[in-house]
Amino acid sequence: MPSHPDHPLKAYKNRDFLNSRDARALRILSEYLEPLSRFRQHRVEDTIVFFGSARIVESQIAKEAVRAAKLALRAAARPTKAQRAALAEAESRAALSRYYDEATDLARRLTEWSKALKGNRHRFLVCSGGGPGIMEAANRGAAEARGRTVGLGISLPFEQSGNKYISRELAFEFHYFFMRKFWFFYLAKAMVIFPGGFGTLDEAMEILTLIQTRKSSKQIPILFYGKPYWDEVLDLKAMARWGTISASDLGLVRFSDSPDDAFTYLRDTLTELYGAS
Repeated sequence: MPSHPDHPLKAYKNRDFLNSRDARALRILSEYLEPLSRFRQHRVEDTIVFFGSARIVESQIAKEAVRAAKLALRAAARPTKAQRAALAEAESRAALSRYYDEATDLARRLTEWSKALKGNRHRFLVCSGGGPGIMEAANRGAAEARGRTVGLGISLPFEQSGNKYISRELAFEFHYFFMRKFWFFYLAKAMVIFPGGFGTLDEAMEILTLIQTRKSSKQIPILFYGKPYWDEVLDLKAMARWGTISASDLGLVRFSDSPDDAFTYLRDTLTELYGAS
């Protein structure tokens, strides 16, 4: 029923107020309650979260970029510094592109396995940050297995959100990073961390901190995927040697470098921990 023109505007219909500093607590609460309502409606109880770089592309696209950069160099009478840099960047992306393909493969296998579990609940749905790169690869693999898949997007000025493989009813767009992180962790029963940058490290370290400090009572297998990358970027053994973490903390994570190994580990561990069968 429309408001009478002489009546003052109700607070919850006042857009200027809802977007103001004074209503920040309401916006934060909305990013908790609206996803909670939607997850309950669609009977989503647990997820397998994939983290990783938004910059990694599938191998076919990466190979074409390398070919184009090489052709540009050959065609130039005097190759420029920028052209040489473009080739180096294209080759670097090509080296990383295997992880897009392997994330797609792993997500597909996990989804096929989860769909075969008994019961009518939606178990172990693949979840990503909703963007391109590894996030897209994870949602793509789940979609190719005809499974439902979650995307927890974030509004950023320089990055697309909402890749086309996310199930429409499970596509979210967050404003607050900390609320997005809450939903990554709250439903997660496993984490798969592919090569990534600051954002990936931030997400991975916060999860490890929550587990290390026992702020979470649930057991979550944490798998760092891509040994050549992580062996160079993340030396946890050095932290243990220096005494900034305990030697036992090394047992919080596992490293893998093949979809076969990663799938077997996650399937067997989730079956053991949560009775998935």
